[in-house]
Amino acid sequence: MRVFVLFLFTAFISTLTAQVRNGETFQKDYQIKIAKTSTPVKIDGLFDEEVWSRAQKVSSFWEKYPDDKKKAKHATEVQTAYDDKFLYVAYTAFDSGKVFIQSLKRDIGHDGNDCVALVIDPVNTRNNGFFFVVNAYNAQSEDQLTSAGDGVSFSWDQTWFSETKRYGDRWTAEIAIPFKSIRYPADKKQWGINFVRVDTKTNEYSTWTNVPVNFSSHDIGYTGALIWEDAPPKPGANTVFVPFVTTEVTENRLNGDPINAKPNAGFDAKIGLTSSLNLDLTVNPDFSQIEVDRQVTNLTRFNIFFPERRTFFLENADLFSGYGIDPIRPFYSRRIGLDKNGNKIPILFGARVTGNITKKTRIGFMNMQTGRQGDYAPENYTAFSVDQRVFNRSVIKGYFLNRTNFMTDAEKAANPLDAFSRNAGIEYNYSDLEGKWGAWATYHQSFKPNIKKDNAFYNLGFSYNSRNFSFMQDLTNLGTNYYADMGFIERIENYDASRDTSIRVGFKHSYTNAEYKIIPTKGKLIGIRFELENYIVFNQDNSFNERNTNFSNSIEFRNTSRVSYGINDSEVDLLFPISFTDATPLPVNKYKYRNIEVNYRSDFRRPFSFRVSGGTGGFYNGTNRSLSAGITFRKLPNTNLDLNFQYNKLEFPGTYGSTELFLISQRTEINFSTKVFWTTFFQYNTQRNNMNINSRLQYRFKPMSDLFLVYTDNYFTSPLFKSRNRALVFKLNYWLNL
Repeated sequence: MRVFVLFLFTAFISTLTAQVRNGETFQKDYQIKIAKTSTPVKIDGLFDEEVWSRAQKVSSFWEKYPDDKKKAKHATEVQTAYDDKFLYVAYTAFDSGKVFIQSLKRDIGHDGNDCVALVIDPVNTRNNGFFFVVNAYNAQSEDQLTSAGDGVSFSWDQTWFSETKRYGDRWTAEIAIPFKSIRYPADKKQWGINFVRVDTKTNEYSTWTNVPVNFSSHDIGYTGALIWEDAPPKPGANTVFVPFVTTEVTENRLNGDPINAKPNAGFDAKIGLTSSLNLDLTVNPDFSQIEVDRQVTNLTRFNIFFPERRTFFLENADLFSGYGIDPIRPFYSRRIGLDKNGNKIPILFGARVTGNITKKTRIGFMNMQTGRQGDYAPENYTAFSVDQRVFNRSVIKGYFLNRTNFMTDAEKAANPLDAFSRNAGIEYNYSDLEGKWGAWATYHQSFKPNIKKDNAFYNLGFSYNSRNFSFMQDLTNLGTNYYADMGFIERIENYDASRDTSIRVGFKHSYTNAEYKIIPTKGKLIGIRFELENYIVFNQDNSFNERNTNFSNSIEFRNTSRVSYGINDSEVDLLFPISFTDATPLPVNKYKYRNIEVNYRSDFRRPFSFRVSGGTGGFYNGTNRSLSAGITFRKLPNTNLDLNFQYNKLEFPGTYGSTELFLISQRTEINFSTKVFWTTFFQYNTQRNNMNINSRLQYRFKPMSDLFLVYTDNYFTSPLFKSRNRALVFKLNYWLNL
């Protein structure tokens, strides 16, 4: 009933909002007509083709960050054109001096780089779109956009073309995007479009349309209109075939295994089924070239969430992983291809269908099959999702997940809960047209053999996000028997250190976040933030479990430096003994403690920049003193050296012991050009008793086609330099447009 009432209330509010302002009214203020050319444009950054002499030019950009109330300091000019195959965009970024970028690597993104970017929404519904970025040295990044969130991972891969030129008072970028790469309805004569400029030297983001400072520069709710005099050309078939070959040489000294060489091969394929629906196939996928995880020091009682890095699972990931909230995700693609201990399981093949089946309906279907690994049985993973847009920017969406384990009857009898796991759910996410007001209502159910109760997850909340003030309130109930074998739930498993086992305990929580921001109009300061967070957890019987209250204040300077401090007050009614040392576990008891942390980051644009953080205070019945620091050296545009250090000293009274934890990481990145990259990543982690070296050489010999040479070595930190395992991998993949 509460879900239904919330649905009616938000529907009523959205109707009122639509009467005040709609996308068509906004797009009347920002329009650009696209020019047609019968002669292909040579992508060289020179703009000497005839079409650029007559194409409409827009140049009045707004400052988006740090202040959205004035025009941009530096002028930017943009023109658009097209022929039968390509959408062309020409940028002129007037500049005050030498450009600044962080890297020549592909998919470096837009933050911290002098760059220009294109936002397009061909369907013009303000729900999905595309984001193309090129920095001043022609390093490309691209991604798909959704209205569900403002984050971009630049995991979507497509072939497109660009070239830049740099002059004393400006730099230019010329872009050609194949129509068949972006997919769109051929009869649509008005697209959503926006142009973005980042000038890192002055710490300014600017946009063609007036995007509020509290939203991302690529927010598709604030696009202008791209006007076509004639219907755009039909996109045509888009079929891509990407075969690969690889050879891996491994040595496992921990198990005493001999050196082993293993050749392998497989392929990926991308097939356009319709103008807006795509099929992705993978056979015997290999992810050996993916960079290792960045390790962290874990001072919680629960598992840590590590982001997905495998490209196949990142593309269109929002369709599957966007359900639930951050601590509770029914779909977490890292479960596919890994056993319960994190060991690799071979993936035999997989298929994924994603895209729009109507203007307002978007679907996703995925099926993956793993093979047998030792005594670990093969498994099949299926995920289905459907998003139905309602009102302006609101969505009703539902999903179904199924994991089936092909165990023997004896294995099923011994471990009945491992036979299968199924999850289904429905969510309603409301957003007004401007994105200020949001609300959500969620109901999920899990299905396991012989489990009939306490297997639901439901969630309600609302948010408000304005220029100076934001607020969010979330309420959640998770049953003890809610399983998500294809997902991630942060605190359902509670480790009992005395019995060396984990116990499932459902919980309820209330999360509140409020933030107030002051935006100075001039001077050295560009932002002052005050933030208050309160997280309260209750057990299923409504008894108190845990509370964390955090107040923080940060000051951002125009030169990109930042200083902040935070005070955290915690209260825990510990359910099971826990240990952070090798001594006696902390007993079941009520604990109250408080700590403070101070942080500083210098101007990251300088050749040498640094960051430092220190904290002290209570930790259960003991103390925790922490110190972390980092230093970065850049020699633009080719070299980046980054060193990070983290130290924690935990001290507990009596027999509960003490420990010192060290985490050291060093990353060296050398970009020989926009085609050749060498990255070496070193990590030393005493908490995990592991020292890791990962070195990767990448040569992009043609668009989206790569040669990789990767070396990985793992050692113990105690005894120091005792080898665990090592591997040398060669991989070659080739992108074929058919």
